[in-house]
Amino acid sequence: MAQDGSADDVSTEQPRKKNELWDTVVVLIQAFLIALVIRTLLFQPFVIPSSSMVGTLLIGDYLFANKFAYGYSRHSLPFSPDIFDGRFLGGEPQRGDVAVFKLPSDGATDYIKRVIGLPGDTVELRNGVVFLNGEAIDREQIDDFVHPDTGDRVPRYRETLPNGVSYEVLDLIDNSMLDTSPQPFVVPEGHYFMMGDNRDNSSDSRTALVGFVPLENFVGRADLIFFSIRPGASPWQVWHWPSDARFDRFFDGL
Repeated sequence: MAQDGSADDVSTEQPRKKNELWDTVVVLIQAFLIALVIRTLLFQPFVIPSSSMVGTLLIGDYLFANKFAYGYSRHSLPFSPDIFDGRFLGGEPQRGDVAVFKLPSDGATDYIKRVIGLPGDTVELRNGVVFLNGEAIDREQIDDFVHPDTGDRVPRYRETLPNGVSYEVLDLIDNSMLDTSPQPFVVPEGHYFMMGDNRDNSSDSRTALVGFVPLENFVGRADLIFFSIRPGASPWQVWHWPSDARFDRFFDGL
């Protein structure tokens, strides 16, 4: 015989705990699916691991790539499953875009560079000056770039593409190996010519490692730096942010 309602409490406690556990599992599954949809269709976060885009992007910058800007291919999905070919929806990359793409040679490694040449363009470099379809793009020297972490000073130039997009590039070494192309690059249909803004320290379409990038390999357009922290620092150690985080780069547009 139940006393003081204790038996009823015991009999309902287990179903209640099971319901609470199931509710928690459902919430976690829903959160995972929402995050997956956002990452696949809308915005994907990336962290900059190298100095190939220094001047524009620093090691330790965290950015969002706009996935719907260029539409969707198999590389829009996690692990790039080979389930369909081509690309659908969205627009095409434009000159001057900073874009994330999969390295053509392995289809897996994420690279980030600037779009310089479009399908059908001829791209040539002469002593550091980029020529598009036989015409030199506007290039003027401006104040040196001073690295915010090291204080190093590097010669800096502002380039302006034919479509009016302007950006800054660095020139570490005069007449380096990559400053002059042995012959013009003719961009095949459906491909793009990509270059890093740190011109003497970038593996890009000037090299055999990267080459021309197929449209299918584009992941998204880099639109926003949402977080930035010095190399070697952990973003999870919030107590170190006052000295390690680059607050002036938070929410910078590209």
